[in-house]
Amino acid sequence: MHCASCAVVIEKELKKVPGVKDSVVNYASEKLTVEYGDEADAKRIEEAVKKAGYELVINEMSDMKGMKDMKYMEGMEHMDHGKAPEKKEVDGIKRKVFLGVILSLFIYILSFPELFGIGGVFSDNLRLFILFLLATPIEFWVGWQFWRGAWFALRRFSANMDTLVALGTGVAYIFSVAVMILAFSGMSLDIYIYFDISAIVITLVMLGKYLEAKAKGSASEAIKKLLKLGAKNARVIKDGKEIEVSIEDVKAGDIILVKPGEKIPVDGIVLDGASSVDESMVSGESLPIDKKAGSEVIGATINKSGVLKFEAKKVGKDTFLSQIVKLVEEAQGSKAPIQKLADRVTAVFVPVVLGIAALTFLVWLSFGGPAALLMAMTSAVAVLVVACPCALGLAAPTSVITGTGKGAEKGIIIKDASSLELAGKIDTVVLDKTGTITKGKPAVTDILSFENNSESEILKVAASLDKNSTHPIAESIVRKANEEKLEFFNVENFENIEGKGSVGELRIKNKDLRFSAVGNNKLMEDHGVRVDNEIKIKKEELEKEGKTVIFVAVEKKEEIIDHQSKILDLIGLIAISDTLKENAKSSIEKLKDIGVDVWMITGDNSRAASFIGEKVGIKKENILSEVLPQDKSKQIKELQEKGKKVAMVGDGINDAPALTQADIGIAIGTGTDIAIEAGDITLVSGDPKGIYQAILLSKKTLQNIKQNLFWAFIYNITLIPIAAGILYPFFGITLNPILAGGAMAFSSVSVVLNSLRLKRLKL
Repeated sequence: MHCASCAVVIEKELKKVPGVKDSVVNYASEKLTVEYGDEADAKRIEEAVKKAGYELVINEMSDMKGMKDMKYMEGMEHMDHGKAPEKKEVDGIKRKVFLGVILSLFIYILSFPELFGIGGVFSDNLRLFILFLLATPIEFWVGWQFWRGAWFALRRFSANMDTLVALGTGVAYIFSVAVMILAFSGMSLDIYIYFDISAIVITLVMLGKYLEAKAKGSASEAIKKLLKLGAKNARVIKDGKEIEVSIEDVKAGDIILVKPGEKIPVDGIVLDGASSVDESMVSGESLPIDKKAGSEVIGATINKSGVLKFEAKKVGKDTFLSQIVKLVEEAQGSKAPIQKLADRVTAVFVPVVLGIAALTFLVWLSFGGPAALLMAMTSAVAVLVVACPCALGLAAPTSVITGTGKGAEKGIIIKDASSLELAGKIDTVVLDKTGTITKGKPAVTDILSFENNSESEILKVAASLDKNSTHPIAESIVRKANEEKLEFFNVENFENIEGKGSVGELRIKNKDLRFSAVGNNKLMEDHGVRVDNEIKIKKEELEKEGKTVIFVAVEKKEEIIDHQSKILDLIGLIAISDTLKENAKSSIEKLKDIGVDVWMITGDNSRAASFIGEKVGIKKENILSEVLPQDKSKQIKELQEKGKKVAMVGDGINDAPALTQADIGIAIGTGTDIAIEAGDITLVSGDPKGIYQAILLSKKTLQNIKQNLFWAFIYNITLIPIAAGILYPFFGITLNPILAGGAMAFSSVSVVLNSLRLKRLKL
């Protein structure tokens, strides 16, 4: 594609295909995303793209129907289906630019022979003929893509950038050929020829395309870097022997051996060995992670010290790295809402420019005086050449490609361009406490017993119920019981009560079932458990230390006649404490520095929440405590109703509704799959600094897009009138078509170069 209007044309053609609900063509990344129903298939979509004058290359990871009949790009590396055509395109443009520059140099010298002291070397007719021979290959070989694009546009009764370039340079070329033929026939004409304009303009435009293609390639480097991270071979153990195989031949279930310094080839579970693994290439986390039997390992990470033997679980397109590449590619192929303005302008831009060029020609032909034809011709050609929708088309996509790529390098995976743009407008961030501010791996610190029950008995009751729960607090209690090597009671009729705790019937000492409850104050109130003042005071003391207090209650013993009554006695308390993540406080301070209001939300009691909030610098009035999971989304909604743009950060299943309700959901990547799916942005490493980095990156990217759009609009608004000659009557200033061609090339390149500044952003 040569300009943004190309993308608009393809989208229109695709929307005519039965079954296609929507299509998005990203000019900068040259990617097509289609939403389709049962009527559409790959063949029909390919035909629609071909009808628009383009070729469709289908990604081998696509799930489109009818793909088995399609031709795939040879030499594709994983998902990098743009790699081969991109290199072929850049190399082709480079050859054309080289020839264009050489021939244009000779054309320029022959166009002004007196200037270079060769005035009497050639006769006028011979000089014209040589210029014709030099200009023709530039016009129709170097500039062939413009003529081809213009022809396809004409067939559709539309116009695009190719139309402008072909028409502008074509008029100059054909007019010059006509003058040459008349000169050969013996007519004496004192008329300027425009072979230099047609040749040099095309060469400059192609030079701009070459620089643009190189810069766009640099913008999308992140994908290529990610793809290069993957291992090429793996050492598989078969029948007790080590066999080195290609990565493509590794299957799920294979046992793989990785030695120190080697890349881990695929995702899996460690069976034997211990080592530290550098996961920075996929998570952005600089410190190595310790691995042992039972640990998960990620393909493309580097084994640092020991020998690991692991079972391959995910291979090929299912690996973590492949999924990241897929997410980044999807984001880079999407459109930001802010681009819609540029798309609307692009849709009418070329016809308007053609009208301005025609009007310019007629006005100067009528009122240009003795040099009317010269002014009419040069001004009209300058208008056609200087007007370029490319800069408008590149303004948002190149920023999105660079921004999402920069994020991927830091372990920040942004779902799409809309999320990137919206995240740049966020003014309020709500942090879930457990797993976001704290490590999410709390430990039991205190066990208090009542009514002559031993600490181990209280721990056994709590752990027996909590072994069926996945809540971090429940897991800490079970972990403590396992460390104490306690035997669990059998549990029947277990029920997890979200936001409160767990209940069930325990078979204690192989006797009668006893209804038991482990949870917070609300759960005890629901079951009528009496908590005296002495216990309340002790609970408050523990909570002031930032600890979460869990009640343990068991149904009254001996004479169990009526299970319906379920009268429970409080037998003890368990205090659990979580530790802050290292970068939690500094990240919150940085968020405040960029104008973001920080809140904390938790199901914990107000004292424990206030203790943590105070430690990390969150204002007391911004702490939402004792919030049930189902109410988290309501709290987010209330903030939104106050006019705030809210980002929610969480890592658990119970955070998913709030992540979805928020304007932007930021999922901690170390959390559950459902939280990651619900999030618009995923932080692979789980480090809180990623929250600040993601918001800052989004703000800077949005700022970059606005800069690009501003300069793209200013370029056209300013230079088109100058090219039309509006300044000539007042200041005698005109815009030579050659300078117009250079300005056009520079406009696109400058937009891409401005986008590339995001690569140097310090996060």
